Amino acid sequence: MSTYVHEALNTIKARDPHQPEFLQAVHEVYESLGPVMDKHPEYREARMLERIAEPERTLMFRVPWTDDKNQVRVNRGFRVQFNSAIGPYKGGMRFHPSVNLSILKFLGFEQIFKNSLTGQPIGGGKGGSDFDPKGRSDNEVMRFCQSLMAELFRHLGADTDVPAGDIGVGAREVGYMFGMYRKLSNEWTGVYTGKGLTWGGSLIRPEATGYGCVYFAEEMLKANGKSLEGLTCLVSGSGNVATFTIEKLLHLKAKPVTASDSSGFIHDPDGINAEKLAFLRELKEVKRGRISEYTTKFKSAKFTATTGKESHNPLWSVKAQAAFPSATQNEINGQDASNLLKNGVFVVSEGANMPSDPEAIAQYLKAKILYGPAKAANAGGVAVSALEMAQNSQRIRWTREEVDKRLHGIMENIHKNCADAAAKYSKPGNYADGANIAGFLKVADSMLAQGLL
Repeated sequence: MSTYVHEALNTIKARDPHQPEFLQAVHEVYESLGPVMDKHPEYREARMLERIAEPERTLMFRVPWTDDKNQVRVNRGFRVQFNSAIGPYKGGMRFHPSVNLSILKFLGFEQIFKNSLTGQPIGGGKGGSDFDPKGRSDNEVMRFCQSLMAELFRHLGADTDVPAGDIGVGAREVGYMFGMYRKLSNEWTGVYTGKGLTWGGSLIRPEATGYGCVYFAEEMLKANGKSLEGLTCLVSGSGNVATFTIEKLLHLKAKPVTASDSSGFIHDPDGINAEKLAFLRELKEVKRGRISEYTTKFKSAKFTATTGKESHNPLWSVKAQAAFPSATQNEINGQDASNLLKNGVFVVSEGANMPSDPEAIAQYLKAKILYGPAKAANAGGVAVSALEMAQNSQRIRWTREEVDKRLHGIMENIHKNCADAAAKYSKPGNYADGANIAGFLKVADSMLAQGLL
């Protein structure tokens, strides 16, 4: 680690000592940048590492609303507008009890480099609330979303900040927030992505993160003379990212065998085929049931309960060749990574944001497996969000085939840029360093060109 990187990390840690997720994300990026700092003293002179780790603007506000019993509730809303050097702030809104400033700063910081890697003109941001939509009625969710947008709308705009969905924010929540924005601003613009197809949404947007994650794994394998066909694959989660990862794996003739939620996971050694995937989607998206109900329909599967407090997650001990963590941050620890490697996994492509902790990443790199970090592998979602913005600006809609073709091309370019940056500054095949370096260079050069802001 270069002296400047070490100095910058100490400064950031001293400023935000109580933000562990954010500090983890910063450390993971900056430890890749030593060779870059050695070759580019202009970044040190401009104090680029300190500047890029500080949000341009952080918003925090109260969100009062009434539940169905007419009881007043109060939640906290956030929007972290992190970096707009290459375009308007772009990043999702997350509704979950765990949401706090540290988590949103980690997500927003990651978003800067992820968005940079897509090649699209979008900056990095993130937002959300500690509101939990689980178990709430549609009317309660609507009242909450409208109250949140009554404050947030003044900070958004198609050329300023364009949010999207994330954990806890699906089509329902996006609809309520966009509707309130439209009413308050008295204009129809593409200020939200992930919209419904009848009111400005893009085809392939729901599928994009999962599809893109699989496309990135496919590119890593292709570069090493291999393919996904016939590989047994582990997938965590059961939301959009996980189910569309499973769908694309089936398209490419791989064999997905797991899915999970907060109660545990199912392992179906016969494989999750199209029929089983359709049942899983209805179970989670329509009935909002628990993953264990899958085993009552399909007897080949076994359910294993988990609490999240175990020393390791038994899902990652299932024998397989490929893993697609698609649930949440830090879901794979050092013990989980050891189990993955011991049981035959040689490719990991991250669908969630920062799902592997530092110990896990260190094991992937030491074992020299094919590791696609989240900021590269799961960039497909925000890439198609940028395509949705482009379609809204032009008042047109591309076909499903056109959007999917563009997505595939973007993921191919991300893979190439990561591989090229790794070969130039780090070690060939180190996609973790390659993604960090390629994403950083574009943003840092843009910031230099625009002066000290």
